[in-house]
Amino acid sequence: MIFAAWILLLLLLTLFFGQVLEDRENPNSAPGGSVSPQGVREVVLERNAQGHYVASGMINGHPVVFLLDTGATDVAVSEALANKLGLEKRGGAFSHTANGVVAVWQTVLDRVTLGVIEMRNVRATILPELMPANQVLLGMSFLKKLEMIQRDGVLTLRQIR
Repeated sequence: MIFAAWILLLLLLTLFFGQVLEDRENPNSAPGGSVSPQGVREVVLERNAQGHYVASGMINGHPVVFLLDTGATDVAVSEALANKLGLEKRGGAFSHTANGVVAVWQTVLDRVTLGVIEMRNVRATILPELMPANQVLLGMSFLKKLEMIQRDGVLTLRQIR
């Protein structure tokens, strides 16, 4: 009986600390946002423990995790995630990344959603070796259409129609 109690305690501690670590990595796991009477859509994101803005969102109705990257020209997805989402690979090219020159494909995302902000026909790049494979770099092909205000570890994104 004592052995079972210890196993249960360890299991509960593992679940608790697993959730704590997940919340530290992605403090914006359910970004909602607001819409003003004038139609301005706004999402507020907190910085994670590493100083990055990470948030859960959707691509073509499928849940993904975004890492906001103003240094990325386009939204970037791994080849593994692109295959899972059924994205069409178009025109191969080469791209300069932090890891050097890599072969990439272009694609268009029908719908990208971050909280109450949604955009259609967003240009994206498929990178074969993007890691982690389940994370999407939310680049400027999405972010350039937003007003961004960063203050005290909080990033406010506004979509003015």
